[in-house]
Amino acid sequence: MIIDKKYKGIFFMLLAALGFSIMGGAAKSLKGSFTAGQLVFYRNLVGLIVLVPGLFIKKPVQPGGKFLRLAFRGIMGSIALYTLLYCILHIPLGTAMSYNLTSAIFIAIFSFFLFGEYHGLIVLFAVLLGFTGMLLIYQPNMHLPWYYHLTGLISGIVSAIAYLTLGRLAGYYDPRVIVLSFLLSGFLLPLISMAIHYSTGITADGLFIIEWRWPEGREWLSLAILGLAALFGQYFVTRAYGADKAGIVSSIGYANIVFSVFIGMALGDAFPDWISLTGILCIISSGIIISLVKRKAVAS
Repeated sequence: MIIDKKYKGIFFMLLAALGFSIMGGAAKSLKGSFTAGQLVFYRNLVGLIVLVPGLFIKKPVQPGGKFLRLAFRGIMGSIALYTLLYCILHIPLGTAMSYNLTSAIFIAIFSFFLFGEYHGLIVLFAVLLGFTGMLLIYQPNMHLPWYYHLTGLISGIVSAIAYLTLGRLAGYYDPRVIVLSFLLSGFLLPLISMAIHYSTGITADGLFIIEWRWPEGREWLSLAILGLAALFGQYFVTRAYGADKAGIVSSIGYANIVFSVFIGMALGDAFPDWISLTGILCIISSGIIISLVKRKAVAS
């Protein structure tokens, strides 16, 4: 299938959103079998198995020189993945993805306070709209423990920090090396937590302190889908941002929430009630407004 050049970015971002939604669905299907920390380990193990051989076949060419920033990006990305997978296992998939994609709201806030970037009252309105969406999602789910919602909020905040760091690494490292920092961090942190658990006897909490568990039967397939779908998503995100304006492709990325709602329903989630659905639409609208306003600012 030949895609018109002007639509390539949109097409690639839709594929990326679908990949990340399938990743979430694969994680959801493993609920009751694995904890979030264990899924982080296996997701990144699959990624390393696929990525590392390619780095040897085609060695990266890069100036480097920002190792601490690279390591920080890897750790922030891993924490974002921990919190996202924890939410996926405990709350509806569409809601978990909505919390994670509030990163656009926090990017706008951090960019203002840390770098003095101000894009006018429209972005301020979008930020307030996004926070309204979060409150609407929170309100109808009060039967869920508060810490699930807090974890979702942390997922969005830490993802924003990871994305801001990513933007300041692009000129120094090959994209594959940036992905490698994330995969290595997400592989080593669970290993360290397992070592702490078995050497000190600290009780596993299912998130940051975990115990070892071998997959059984069809779990191998679900874990493979989890890791490969995530890599698929990351690959097409990179292609999307290279093919079109960042504002356009990032706004299309909110299709992730739509895909996730329906994948979640296929796995047993209820369709969001009208209050939750309104909150999700507020978050989607907020992210699209912020993305398009930033695109206009860059163009001018």
